[in-house]
Amino acid sequence: MTGTRGLGARWRRRRPLRTRLALTASAAVALVAVGVCAAAFVIIRYQMTRQLELDLAQTATQRSQQTRDWGPTASDASCRYQAVPCVQIVPADPAQDPRGGYRALPVTTATREVADGRRTAYYSELTVAGQPVRMYTTHLPGRHQALQVALRSDTVERGVRHAAWALSAVGAAGVLLAGALGYWVSRTGLAPVARLTATAERIAATRDARHRIELPAGPQAREDEVTRLAASFNAMLGELEESVAARRRLVADASHELRTPLTALRTNAELLARADRLTDAQRDRAAAALGRQLREVTTLVNDLIELARDEEPRPLVEQVRPAALLAHAVGAAREHWPEITFTSDVDPDATGLTVPGVPARLTRLLTNLLDNAAKFSPAGGPVDTELRLVSGELHLTVRDHGPGIAAGDLPHVFDRFYRAEAARALPGSGLGLAMARQIARAHGAELTAEAAPGGGALFRLRIPAH
Repeated sequence: MTGTRGLGARWRRRRPLRTRLALTASAAVALVAVGVCAAAFVIIRYQMTRQLELDLAQTATQRSQQTRDWGPTASDASCRYQAVPCVQIVPADPAQDPRGGYRALPVTTATREVADGRRTAYYSELTVAGQPVRMYTTHLPGRHQALQVALRSDTVERGVRHAAWALSAVGAAGVLLAGALGYWVSRTGLAPVARLTATAERIAATRDARHRIELPAGPQAREDEVTRLAASFNAMLGELEESVAARRRLVADASHELRTPLTALRTNAELLARADRLTDAQRDRAAAALGRQLREVTTLVNDLIELARDEEPRPLVEQVRPAALLAHAVGAAREHWPEITFTSDVDPDATGLTVPGVPARLTRLLTNLLDNAAKFSPAGGPVDTELRLVSGELHLTVRDHGPGIAAGDLPHVFDRFYRAEAARALPGSGLGLAMARQIARAHGAELTAEAAPGGGALFRLRIPAH
């Protein structure tokens, strides 16, 4: 039995989904059709047999009244004709039987018991003069006699056979129709799945995520499960295409940004390789430039590694206080940018609040914002920071008083490697703000940039408070 089930399971696995769906739908409809036909046959047979029995009972009632004064009477074989009944009266005492006995209808012990009132009326099947008949035996009230009435039953059998043939034809037509419907359902119902499969195979072969599955158009488009699956697959392809494009842009931008420092590194390395031809001052300048360029390349590579990580490692998440992180970041910025004045204004309601996050990453976010503000601030100019609790959110702002952000540059401030025209002469790789936004999103926060009233740039970080 287990082997049979295993063979059946292997056979089903080897069949395409469309074939299995067609077979399942066809089998279900065919089973219903055959069941309905079988039920109809049983009902028709029962009703025709029941009608014959009602006719026998009605005939017995009429003859019992007509033969009230009759004694035991043997029947002839007249019931071999259509609609002509055989009628026979049988006494309970065999000694009262008519001369010649009973030839047409049989008399049994059960018949004597009905005549004596010791048994209820019953129906029986027999053959009279070569014809099938159905006989009804009942007790005659007030007498120790039984009345037997028989009618031909071949009409019922013939009607049952005709009904069986008709229902068989209907059932066969239902099975054929079920097969056609199952095939149609499998083709139409799985058409989006077939398109999805073809699209997935095309993407696997071409590695091009721009392909999409065609969906029903218009307001009357069905929103069934398969259509939603195709729509979800298209959305996934869109995300995949965007991810691939972002990866390609990152690789292209990184290669572009790395080309210049690597060229300078190679030049200085080649220059130092001929140190015997250089003066001490030239050798010191080349060594200092080489060290500075190595630090720039190391910082750039580290930033690229950080940007390649889309989410924070869960084991490092803990409850941190943004107010304390801001104080630490501002203190470090004052040491790194001594010519810039950093101010910090913290709302007392926000001092003790905590948020889940990675302290080192949130500190990096604040450091990047402060470094960016200091880089664009004039010497001696202020960089203002503020932390407020607003409507259940922590609002942290960092503002500088530099040239601000041009309207054309504002949508691209957080793009990787993007450098505004005014910032191209300044040091940096163009990754700091992109990294800050990625850290903010990884912590469920929102980082935006805007032009500050009165000049300068304003960066606003919104963190859900707990």
